Amino acid sequence: MATTTSHFSATSHCNSVSKLVDFGSRSGGKWRPNLLLIRTLRSRPHTRSFSVKNASGEQKTKPKNPISDGDASSIASSIKNHAEFTPLFSPEKFEVPKAFVATAQSVRDALIINWNATYECYDRLNVKQAYYLSMEFLQGRALLNAIGNLELTGAYAEALTKLGQDLESVARREPDAALGNGGLGRLASCFLDSMATLNYPAWGYGLRYKYGLFKQRITKDGQEEVAEDWLEMGNPWEIVRNDISYPVKFYGNVVSGSDGKKHWIGGEDIIAVAYDLPIPGYKTKSTINLRLWSTKAPAEDLDLYAFNAGEHTKAYEALANAEKICYILYPGDDSLEGKILRLKQQYTLCSASLQDIIARFERRSGSKIRWQEFPDKVAVQMNDTHPTLCIPELMRILIDVKGLSWNEAWNITQRTTAYTNHTVLPEALEKWSLDLMQKLLPRHVEIIEMIDEELVKFIVCKYGKADPNILEKKLKEMRILENVDLPSSFAGLTLKPKESSAAAISEASKLNVKDEVDSGDEPQSKGEPKSKGTQKKEEVMAEPPPKLVRMANLCVVGGHAVNGVAEIHSEIVKDEVFNAFYEVWPNKFQNKTNGVTPRRWIRFCNQDLSKIITEWTGSEEWVLNTEKLAELRKFADNEDFQTQWRAAKKSNKMKVASLLKEKTGYSVSPDAMFDIQVKRIHEYKRQLLNILGIVYRYKKMKEMSAVERKAKYVPRVCIFGGKAFAPYAQAKRIVKFITDVGATVNHDPEIGDLLKVVFVPDYNVSVAELLIPASELSQHISTAGMEASGTSNMKFAMNGCILIGTLDGANVEIRQEVGEDNFFLFGAKAHEIAGLRKERAMGKFVPDPRFEEVKDFIRTGVFGSCNYDELLGSLEGNEGFGRADYFLVGKDFPSYVECQEKVDEAYQDQRRWTNMSIMNTAGSYKFSSDRTIHEYAKDIWNIKPILLP
Repeated sequence: MATTTSHFSATSHCNSVSKLVDFGSRSGGKWRPNLLLIRTLRSRPHTRSFSVKNASGEQKTKPKNPISDGDASSIASSIKNHAEFTPLFSPEKFEVPKAFVATAQSVRDALIINWNATYECYDRLNVKQAYYLSMEFLQGRALLNAIGNLELTGAYAEALTKLGQDLESVARREPDAALGNGGLGRLASCFLDSMATLNYPAWGYGLRYKYGLFKQRITKDGQEEVAEDWLEMGNPWEIVRNDISYPVKFYGNVVSGSDGKKHWIGGEDIIAVAYDLPIPGYKTKSTINLRLWSTKAPAEDLDLYAFNAGEHTKAYEALANAEKICYILYPGDDSLEGKILRLKQQYTLCSASLQDIIARFERRSGSKIRWQEFPDKVAVQMNDTHPTLCIPELMRILIDVKGLSWNEAWNITQRTTAYTNHTVLPEALEKWSLDLMQKLLPRHVEIIEMIDEELVKFIVCKYGKADPNILEKKLKEMRILENVDLPSSFAGLTLKPKESSAAAISEASKLNVKDEVDSGDEPQSKGEPKSKGTQKKEEVMAEPPPKLVRMANLCVVGGHAVNGVAEIHSEIVKDEVFNAFYEVWPNKFQNKTNGVTPRRWIRFCNQDLSKIITEWTGSEEWVLNTEKLAELRKFADNEDFQTQWRAAKKSNKMKVASLLKEKTGYSVSPDAMFDIQVKRIHEYKRQLLNILGIVYRYKKMKEMSAVERKAKYVPRVCIFGGKAFAPYAQAKRIVKFITDVGATVNHDPEIGDLLKVVFVPDYNVSVAELLIPASELSQHISTAGMEASGTSNMKFAMNGCILIGTLDGANVEIRQEVGEDNFFLFGAKAHEIAGLRKERAMGKFVPDPRFEEVKDFIRTGVFGSCNYDELLGSLEGNEGFGRADYFLVGKDFPSYVECQEKVDEAYQDQRRWTNMSIMNTAGSYKFSSDRTIHEYAKDIWNIKPILLP
């Protein structure tokens, strides 16, 4: 019999396709055909086919999956089939957990058809493809998003009803994928949705974290961290590719071979295995891929001799070391072991992904591989500095493995890679210990040293030797290696690195790696100050400053494009953060303001509002073309439109009231204003300013009679959510304080529903999908000049929420689009911040009496017995680490309190407030991630949409 081959052999999805192409299963050792599915496939028209050739050259077809036609009976049969023949649960009952898994597997069948077709098309056309590398992808639940994009929501709801379940309950059973934490990961996930929807040939790469960041619990002691359990019941969306794995090496030595090449030998070897997740586009066949790497060691690394000798821990050591790389997102790095683990994570992502990208390039190239064409077929986007090792790793592979010259490899690398910057603070840019990197990645350090030497040559050539001061300044700003002597060929050109003060040494030691988890567009925390005893010891020892590798500088030098993520941020990047590089390579620098997908963040999470928008704009075109949202402006004062708008908001608030009762036990009134601040807990995001404002409000209420407070204050439910990085003590103090304030205020019978304070535990995408549609006021109150962009501000505005905030990040552009009258602005401006800090250091700051009043009130013990001296002490004094109010809470407090009074005034006029709400949604049209991806594709990646036949 002639054997057949197909595209399925190249892009195998065997686990899921079995029900589509094998038409049966084994049960109890006997073959049991899936007769229902076979009959359905035979009876339905083949509206789509895939070319398959057998050995004789005859053409065959693969039938279309029947569920994609939206027939509820076929879908119900598919779900039942998966419940019976691809079970992860016992057969006795068809309960919600089993229903979710079977439903997800059914949807995955439909996605696989488009998934295979998408990549068959890309392979056949050999198109240029973009690869988005990120340490985080904050996906959220996938079921409703997938069936929404496939336009099968109604069909699946009907099918599940036939099976005795309801779609909403089944969808709620899905855990959020614990693959991210903040803005960085959510941005990456929005981008994947837009790439698929816009038919761009693109792919995401990340790590498959088994336990995520952590699951947050709120107790009487504040935040408690426990491991995420999102994979304990399996992940029905993923497909493990056991045939796609790559070796990754650590440690070892570099030797020169007789062939003149460098060889990295010895050390520790692990294996990175691919797990794939389908990412469907909206109203398109395009289904792209998120490939996640999991790590393991080969079975032969289990030391059987040690195991049988009873030394079990020793026997399993190599396997455990490999597996733990993908255990935790952002493992704590206070220890050397923690730093090593983080660097291992970053290198694993880069090495496995590049090996995979290169293998795909070679396969598509066929017998004639032209490496100079690599940048014409591949674009690698580094999301923040975490994937910086792509640059030396690509150089290593091209030179050591593929045999290219240095100049050829460098030209290819620069044309292939690009970097997105996500922080405005130079001191927060990621740096690694050169000694640690030398030990873990010796060959990469050699390559980085050569890149640094070439950069030094360029700087000397550019600025000459006539003015040593200018030359030394440029070298200090631009070099990749910090506190490292110049290469021997430049010895004596400038002064050697000077001995630094103890304070500088202490600060530099904290910057070996970003201490805080990310955040997308956010600067990192610096942890806790060292004890006075430790500082005295350092002063005596006076050790030289550590030698560091500046990852951001390597990104700028090694890539062809650098982009900020909001207009104000991109200007700061050019004028301050990378000004020296901008002066010599101005064309490298671009702005790409962040965006969010309107599918997940309006269409699917806010169906009540979506129906109204569709009705009044005349179609659902706005879901793909958000410029249609601007048409809502003409209805902003229409009484019928406003009535419907308020009803949609009230419906969403009632859902959140139920959520808060379930999660916290607190009952809140849906008639009160919902005032929400949800984001990573960090001093610069100033949740502390928010809660101090609430405390001031509470104090003033207590000083009034019941009649007075009811006349003056609008009822508010103040909702907080977000995680504090586990070692970040000050952030955890803020969480504790918020919950203590809530425990007091929420049980005060004099205040009642006039004020509630609720901290939602374990904030994630699914919680956001409920909170954001219900929000009426959202707080984006970071110290000006410190938030690179933000994306939650865009989601809130898109859902008709009015923002209170500073002129920071994307707030600036949002305010421009929604109108100054529809944004509550307060606080110092970005250009004022440095002067205000200097004024504080000189002892000239005079705190507002209201600010002092709040602190004194807290210290009376009204919110419990906890000692908040350290929390409040950070707002006092004129200098010192952890003091002197670095984030200007005290400076902005009076402006913030006065702005909140304007909020109350506006909310009392519901016609005015509803008008403002509508204008926010109408003005959010520019903040779709579709627009952002179009700009990346045109300006950085040079890729074009590919429409599937």
